[in-house]
Amino acid sequence: MSKALDYIQNPDKTDGKMLVSSFGCSYETADIEFGFTLSQALDKGNNLAHHLIQSFEPGEVDYEKAHEIGRQLADAVTKGQHEYVLTTHIDKGHIHNHIIFCAVNFVDHHKYVSNKRSYYGIRNISDRLCRENGLSVVVPEKGSRGKNYATYHKEKSAKAKLKIAVDTLIPQVSSFEELLSRLQGLGYEIKLGKYVSCLVPGQERFTRLKTIGADYTEEAIRERIEGKRTRAAKVSQADRGVSLLIDIENSIKAAQSRGYEQWAKIHNLKQAAKTYNFLTTH
Repeated sequence: MSKALDYIQNPDKTDGKMLVSSFGCSYETADIEFGFTLSQALDKGNNLAHHLIQSFEPGEVDYEKAHEIGRQLADAVTKGQHEYVLTTHIDKGHIHNHIIFCAVNFVDHHKYVSNKRSYYGIRNISDRLCRENGLSVVVPEKGSRGKNYATYHKEKSAKAKLKIAVDTLIPQVSSFEELLSRLQGLGYEIKLGKYVSCLVPGQERFTRLKTIGADYTEEAIRERIEGKRTRAAKVSQADRGVSLLIDIENSIKAAQSRGYEQWAKIHNLKQAAKTYNFLTTH
């Protein structure tokens, strides 16, 4: 879940996190706060959160309006009972919102019921909000319910495989063209054009290299092959040594639940101790 939250909050996609907001939690500590609510769940199940994607017709809406419509959708779906993080991505040709909300509500700790009825309910709310704001409504193909998790996961796995293949080949080749040739030898189909795309074996759709990360554009890969650029390393939470504190004073959950307030205070004390230890040893 933390990886999904990190992804939707990517500063490169959200105007330096200017287009990130939240309800019932601080977006910086959402994974921790979701975790506490999940620990109180009365219903069984492995689902931790729900992820909604709301897209808009290119050129029809500005960033701020898209974010506001996303907030209205999130509020209508969660009804003030689930923590959520909302982000608006503007790095691609079309503006779109991501909403991740906790599967368990913090009022009575029951799980959100996700089924065909709730899906169409969410879609109808989104369509209504678009119409109210004079925006187009995308009509899905007959029988389509949008991209399901299996399809989404398959596409994410394909990107991960392509990343690994490129990372493995870069130290072994002397040019971008040789890298593409080696990929073809591994069973990848290559489509040239303004942007280079690859078809991962077993997939049905091509993946543009530039969509898998800033280090995978044609220019970046050429620079990495020539030794002018190194792949940006991600710092793990364990290596950071310092974790953010939960904002108790402005938390609606703390106001409603003495148990949550006590848990948050203990968490903050532990993090303060870790921070002190980190600062005194570095």
